[in-house]
Order: sequence, then structure tokens, then C-alpha cells
Amino acid sequence: MMRVGAGVLAMAAAMLTACGSVPQEKFYSLSNGLGVGKPASAENTAPAYYIEVPAVVVPKQVARNQLVVSTGAGRIDVLEQERWSAPPAAEIGQALSLAITGELGTIDVSRNPVPDKTPVYRISTNVQRFESAPGQYALIDAVWSVRLAGTTQVLTCRSVAQESAGPGYDELVAGHRRAIARIGADISKVVRALAAGEKPAC
Repeated sequence: MMRVGAGVLAMAAAMLTACGSVPQEKFYSLSNGLGVGKPASAENTAPAYYIEVPAVVVPKQVARNQLVVSTGAGRIDVLEQERWSAPPAAEIGQALSLAITGELGTIDVSRNPVPDKTPVYRISTNVQRFESAPGQYALIDAVWSVRLAGTTQVLTCRSVAQESAGPGYDELVAGHRRAIARIGADISKVVRALAAGEKPAC
């Protein structure tokens, strides 16, 4: 009887331990590894121009900290344990800023004063689609515009960046980082051309 009682107690303790364990949350960032280009002040000189990346707009379906993934035709899942380190709009905005400043070797002066007569290119971004399909692809479809501050000179373009994603959420997030790097390169190309006095096309 004592052996049976001890066995029952052990099983009960194991069940309580299992029930009491809380799944561990994992956090992901889109900005890791971006913006590793030449530093803006490599020669201790001010950049010839600056950029400004205001808040990014994202679809309401994905405007939450949890990862929202596509699991079938017309179906999505909201993953409670897999989360962004900040809301997706902030993640995308910071990652784009890092990608563009890394490409151009300049500074994002959002909400900061700049020297008089120094050109500032304002980059507005509206994400139309932000799709995550684990083991398949990561897709960002964004409409963006570049405008020279203080003028009506503006160019509006669209970038659709789709990257393959291996199994697992780390690979999915890595795919989104590559997609952002591609969009950042598209935007940087236009800014660079405008700064050179050219008339770029999308």
C-alpha cells in the first residue's frame, strides 16, 4: 500500500509540474543585422543630405505583437508565443531606416533638427501586404514615396519583395529582413539619384 501511495503521489506531482509550466515566449526583431554599411561619419564630416523615415503604416490584420502566419487559403493563425519585440510598424520602420542609412551612409533625422540648407529626403511607407508563410515565403508589398523636404518634388513607387523561408520562425523572420533590405535598396537608389540632380524612375 505504501508503494502504491508513493507512486500515486509521484504521478500527481509530475502532473502538477506539467500543468504549472508556462510555454516560453520568443521575441523576434527585423532590424538585427541591418544597416551595417559605411558609417555616416566615417571621415568626421557631415553628410551631404539626410533622410527622414516617419511612422510606417501596416495592415490592421498584422498590427499586433504576435506573429500572424498564413496556414492555408484564406486562413491565418495568431501565434501567442512567437512575438515581435515591438509592434510591426515600429519594427519595419526601424529596419527600413537602418537599411537605407547603411546603403547611403547618411543619418535618419526624424524628430531632430538639421543644419540650414542641408537637403532632407522624407520617405513615407505604406505596407500593403505583410505575409508570413512558415516554410514557404516572407512577403512585403509596400508603396513608398520620396520627397525633398520643403518642395513638391516627390516620386511614388511600389516594391514587392518576396523571399523564400525555410522551416521555423527564425528562417521566416530572416526572410522578412531580406525583403526589407531589398526595399531599402530600391528606396536608396531613388534618394541617391535625386541627391545627384537626376530624375529617377521606379
